[in-house]
Amino acid sequence: MALDDKISNKAEELGGKAKEAAGHATGNQDLEAEGQGDQASSHVKQAGEKIKDAAKDLFGK
Repeated sequence: MALDDKISNKAEELGGKAKEAAGHATGNQDLEAEGQGDQASSHVKQAGEKIKDAAKDLFGK
C-alpha cells in the first residue's frame, strides 16, 4: 500500500471526527452523522489496505 493512501485515509478519519464533534457541539445531527459516515468509510478503506499489506507479506509481492 502506498504511504499516500494511508495518509489520505487517516486524514479522512480525522476530518470525520472533526465533523462529528462540530455537529455534536452545535446540535447539527446531519453534520454529526456525516462525520460518523466519513469515519466508517475511512475504517473500511484502512481495513482493505491492511489486507493488501498482509497479502504482500504472505506472498512476497
